[in-house]
Amino acid sequence: MFVTPGPNNTMLTISGIKFGFKKTIPHIFGISIGHALQISIVCLGFGYIFQNYPIVQNYLKWICLVYLFYLAWKMIGSIKNHEVNAGKPLKFIEASLFQWVNPKAWTIAITVSTAFYPSEENYIVAFLFLAFFASLVNLPCISLWALFGASLRKFIDNKTIKKIIEYFFALLLVLTGIYLAIN
Repeated sequence: MFVTPGPNNTMLTISGIKFGFKKTIPHIFGISIGHALQISIVCLGFGYIFQNYPIVQNYLKWICLVYLFYLAWKMIGSIKNHEVNAGKPLKFIEASLFQWVNPKAWTIAITVSTAFYPSEENYIVAFLFLAFFASLVNLPCISLWALFGASLRKFIDNKTIKKIIEYFFALLLVLTGIYLAIN
């Protein structure tokens, strides 16, 4: 799931376009570490809440989906002509905190916490190892999206291509939201 389109990967691609790969590295590590922390916390506590009070998960899903659609709307026009380097890339802490409003990250964390619930007594160590392993898998997957974005930088001066890129990634966010809503 880490390599499929979603908010993190879309934002990394746009960051790669606007700032290049090197300046996007803190964003990449923020996602990876933030998501590992989210998986750990979900496994250690929220998993119980979601299993016993599924309505909480349902409300959280809809809040996250509204935010996801807002991001898709904001993405249109986000790559301004001749302003490829305008603004600042997401910082490590900002990317880490974004995981808490990212519906795809929540879906992964909840799936991991329920699908891989350990039967052994030392479940804390098992969950921490699981979060660490997920982070190791996540890092190269999301890095590909930033590299992809960096490779698109040279095409941004073309207004038609710029619009196609913006609408394509906004559409990916909307489709991700729809998929998460129906599953």
